Amino acid sequence: MIKVNVSITNVSAERFWDFLKPIPPIKINTNLNLVGVEKKKEDFLEVPFVLTVNYNPSIAQISLKGKALVRGNKDEIGKICQGYEEKKPPPQVIVQSISNVVFVESVLISRTLNIPPPIPLPKIPPKKPSEKKTSRLDYTA
Repeated sequence: MIKVNVSITNVSAERFWDFLKPIPPIKINTNLNLVGVEKKKEDFLEVPFVLTVNYNPSIAQISLKGKALVRGNKDEIGKICQGYEEKKPPPQVIVQSISNVVFVESVLISRTLNIPPPIPLPKIPPKKPSEKKTSRLDYTA
């Protein structure tokens, strides 16, 4: 079984937009890069990563760097290293663990900077009007 421990080693964030100006409609681009896979021991890997969050128009920028420490048995670690050398994507558990940590951290940073969070908020679809309207009495308090 693979165990992943994610550590953030560098945080950089800056708000460019004036606090007195209202924030216009924006587009947020997030990019999570797994920089490499480094085998430290037979049962231990280090996966450095970088998350960048860019806003368009340029109201702010967030950057997080860190390392995921991956532990597992010798066969699992060997398969991950071999897959990396063959340019295959890393196992989902590694990517998911890293993205969970960095996106939560980036949301907290965005709150500190008073900018929109870098994750899409859920959209509620508009209610479809019904074709036949029945007359009902509605008693609400």
